[in-house]
Amino acid sequence: MKIRPITPAIGAEISSVHLGEAARDAGLFAQIKAALLQYKVLFFRRQDITRAEHVAFAGRFGALETHPVAGSDPDHPGLVRIYRSDNPHSYENNYHCDGLWRPNPAMGAVLRCIECPEIGGDTIWVNMVKAYEELPEEVKRKLDGLRARASIEQSFGAVMTPEARAKLAQDHPAVEHPVVRTHPETGEKVLFVGAGFTTHFTNYSTPANVRHGIDKAPGAALLLNYLISRATIPEYQVRWSWQQGDVAVWDNRSTQHYALNDYWPAPRKMERAGIIGDIPC
Repeated sequence: MKIRPITPAIGAEISSVHLGEAARDAGLFAQIKAALLQYKVLFFRRQDITRAEHVAFAGRFGALETHPVAGSDPDHPGLVRIYRSDNPHSYENNYHCDGLWRPNPAMGAVLRCIECPEIGGDTIWVNMVKAYEELPEEVKRKLDGLRARASIEQSFGAVMTPEARAKLAQDHPAVEHPVVRTHPETGEKVLFVGAGFTTHFTNYSTPANVRHGIDKAPGAALLLNYLISRATIPEYQVRWSWQQGDVAVWDNRSTQHYALNDYWPAPRKMERAGIIGDIPC
């Protein structure tokens, strides 16, 4: 197995590996997982694997999750088809952590390119450990113990009828997470808010933070927007230009990603297996 780091902050390309074999070989899988914890997102060019091998490899990390809106392949539970061929709208072109709206957001995901445009359709991943590490110390102190609400309603629900949106919110109530979580395997501190799903802080309005009304909602919103904007810093990012058969594997606990929606009307077809995660703390 060969490893080529792509940027100083995040990402590595792995070569001389077939993921179908990695799904069956415990030693090879252990090497890949160790590289994932180090580089946070891994890229494999032109993987000739079946859907069964795709879900088998992802299943090595843990049980696979389903999606209440996107659904999954009926023959391969947990494999979500993200096909953009007849609709210019996209949910993925914002910086987000998958499933932040869940009590236990995804541990990670394995994404395979089935068809991609000749130009465009790249994906960006961000190292949210560095996004936290390089915060000013006074901001870190303010974040200590702070928590935030995340919801599926404001994203996937936004294009639904009021009735369908209410049903989605009822089935998947908003959740609360720490603004800074601890990675359960590496012990790293991770900035854990994102534009896709985070709506507001839940315990900001305390005597330590609020003196007058303008300190309350406006002050909290300014801080939240600042934290969300950390994902846009180029020095924390890696950008991948897809080729058919490419596979990306990322640690969703320590990253965010952004799928560029710049390729319409060309098609872009991806298949993703998301791995069930733990409750952040």
